[in-house]
Amino acid sequence: MFIEAPELSSHAYLRHAFFTRQGGVSEGLYASLNGGLGSNDAQGAVAENRARMCAQLGLPAPNLVSLYQVHSADVVTVEAPFAERPKADAMVTRVPGLALGIATADCGPILFADPENRVVGAAHAGWKGALGGVVEATVAAMERLGAERETIVAVLGPTISQGNYEVGADFVARFRDEVPDSERFFAEGREGHAKFDLPAFILARLAEARVGEATALGLCTYADPERFYSFRRTTHRSEPDYGRLISAIALTP
Repeated sequence: MFIEAPELSSHAYLRHAFFTRQGGVSEGLYASLNGGLGSNDAQGAVAENRARMCAQLGLPAPNLVSLYQVHSADVVTVEAPFAERPKADAMVTRVPGLALGIATADCGPILFADPENRVVGAAHAGWKGALGGVVEATVAAMERLGAERETIVAVLGPTISQGNYEVGADFVARFRDEVPDSERFFAEGREGHAKFDLPAFILARLAEARVGEATALGLCTYADPERFYSFRRTTHRSEPDYGRLISAIALTP
């Protein structure tokens, strides 16, 4: 049902989970632990799935907060559950008992924690957000709450791998224009295409942000349909919709 990172689970007052698609009540394309509020799944099923996630984290269901994600670098400081999801792609808090939940289906979910200063964060990092600065913005927002970047631990959850992420020439050209030494993130693809290493790019952004420790689970969403949803896999199969994975982190109450 979920995967933990040793770098985060070793701290007693942190709770986190990279939830898989297993262990829920959704059916069909969404089977089974779909946490996507923006999907076309039955909302009662999504609510039950999210309640199960909260139970795993030891929190009441309303305390799993999520964003209306728009591939931006915008960060929200969370002090209480939202009445309405704000448009942003990262959250930070120092309030115990609030689970910051990021929804993904190929993009990179990053969970952040400063164990010494008790500040946590979560970010949705697709290529647009990572290129636009969501990683640095999240770290800066954590600092404003008292975190120190040298003591921040960041873990990248299940993300589409380079072997399954083919992009066009325009994509490559944009990175060549905006990212120094961008060739290291690309491998040869079909004619006129290349394969982009999103996990490596996100880890490079974390290194540039000078966080104390940055690791990745090394799991590919596209290649593992039993455990993970994948937007690109859904597209290749011409399916009408897809479920969303939830990655969440909280300070203990």
